[in-house]
Amino acid sequence: MSNIVFSSLGILLSIIGLCLSIWIVIPAPLYFLLPLSVGAPEVCHWLLLLNTIAFAVVFFGLSGNWLQYVALSVSILAIILSLLPLVQIYPVQQQMQLAMEKELGKDYLKPILRQESFGRSHPFSFIDAFTGIHLDKIRYTPNIEFASPDGVPLRLNVYRPPQVGQYPAIVVIHGGGWQSGSPETNSDFSRYIAARGYTVFAITYRYAPAYKFPAQLDDVRSALNFIQQHAVEYETDINRIALLGRSAGGHLAMLAAYEQNALPVRAVISYYGPSNLAKGYREPPTPDVLNVRSVLEGFLGGTPDQVPQQYTKASPINYANRPLPTTLLIHGGRDNITRIVFPRLMFQALQKAGNKAIMLEIPWAEHAFDYIFNGPSNQLALYHTERFLAWALKIKA
Repeated sequence: MSNIVFSSLGILLSIIGLCLSIWIVIPAPLYFLLPLSVGAPEVCHWLLLLNTIAFAVVFFGLSGNWLQYVALSVSILAIILSLLPLVQIYPVQQQMQLAMEKELGKDYLKPILRQESFGRSHPFSFIDAFTGIHLDKIRYTPNIEFASPDGVPLRLNVYRPPQVGQYPAIVVIHGGGWQSGSPETNSDFSRYIAARGYTVFAITYRYAPAYKFPAQLDDVRSALNFIQQHAVEYETDINRIALLGRSAGGHLAMLAAYEQNALPVRAVISYYGPSNLAKGYREPPTPDVLNVRSVLEGFLGGTPDQVPQQYTKASPINYANRPLPTTLLIHGGRDNITRIVFPRLMFQALQKAGNKAIMLEIPWAEHAFDYIFNGPSNQLALYHTERFLAWALKIKA
């Protein structure tokens, strides 16, 4: 009886392992399955462990049952799938490093690496993947109201290093399809980066469809004005500011940074942010689990044919031909919400106009990959993001 139980357990683990690992290569066909498609590549190390255990349980319990041999084959396939992101980490890191050095110079790291408190020493750590990325102590001040347009209270959270001082600022803008989200989203990043010597302002904005564009951009402007007015109180060097956003927040970060009369911004980072909204409407992803066209109509008030000026004004790519702050674009190759073709076009437009721009692609990653903070995709993105920020904001010993 014990052998039967042992064999059944192995077969069950093999099936579970494959059912989870398959999402590393298959896009989610339905919205409720999106977390599987996003998360599977980012927990591939755990899936590799599960699949290896399943294989071992079946192998050591072999009794000639044909189901066991099928389970072994299933486990081997699942092991291969769970290895796919891991075997790509080194070559992808090399490509990222070359992209950074090509735009910023091969020596851009020298003044940064002298910083004793400077972040991660390696782009990927198996230990961190399993145990989590360590977060140092910081000072945290939540729920600060910075504006109340139309009676809607807008709040931000401030993350600061533990020591009192004056620090460069990073304004973090959350995603959520311009319809949801909060300053608490991706708070691990804000905590982590604040401990590296930054004041981090995590802000919010009014949501579509109740409020159409440019209400959201106006709210980002209000936040920047608030930061400027309260720079001393929050220990901020107003001359060293970068904007960072994810998805819809990446879109707003680019627009705010690219405004000619905006508060001086040294750099902008967009994690999987849309940049050409009319083209995105006309060429939605397949499958389209988010119903991209409906989201854009709610945000801009209609289709590109109905409100063409809205789509023009709201597309960062239309501002690429002016002198702009250095831009870092980070995107997943499997992103099935904001397709990889759009940041590539944005990158090309920025470079063609003579602007500094860097494009980092993570081939196995989906949209919102960094929600799993210690996953392989975010480890790579974080490694280069903190180096980019240190370069852009001129941290000195």
